[in-house]
Amino acid sequence: MPVSSGVRKRIAEFLDPDDEIHYVFPADVFGSTNPGVFFAVTRKTITILTTGWLSRKTPKSVVSTGLRNQRIGPVDTSTVPWFKFNGIDYEIDDEYVPVVHAADAEIMRDAAKPEDPLPDL
Repeated sequence: MPVSSGVRKRIAEFLDPDDEIHYVFPADVFGSTNPGVFFAVTRKTITILTTGWLSRKTPKSVVSTGLRNQRIGPVDTSTVPWFKFNGIDYEIDDEYVPVVHAADAEIMRDAAKPEDPLPDL
C-alpha cells in the first residue's frame, strides 16, 4: 500500500519547506529493537525518519539526512527484500522495491548517459 497523504504531510513537516518529496517508503532497520523508519527522497536530500514505538505510521524525528547524490539500492530480493544504505541494513516490503528502483533510476539517469564520442566538435 502506498504511503498515505497524511504520512507524507507529517514527513514534509520535518523537511526544508522549499524542497519537494519525490519518493517515500517505509523500511525496517534489520536487527534493531526500534526498527521502523521512513525514507523520504526529495529533490535535494535523502532523509531517514524514525517512527514511534506505538505507531509505525507516524514519523517522530530525523535520524539522518544526506545529499541526493547517492543510490539507495541495489535491493537484494533473493529472500526478504533488503538493501544496505550508509552501512545499515534495511528490510522493505516487496511492494516498495519498485520505489527504491525508481529513486535510484532518477539519480542515475545523468550518470547513465554515454560520453560524447566527439567532444571537440
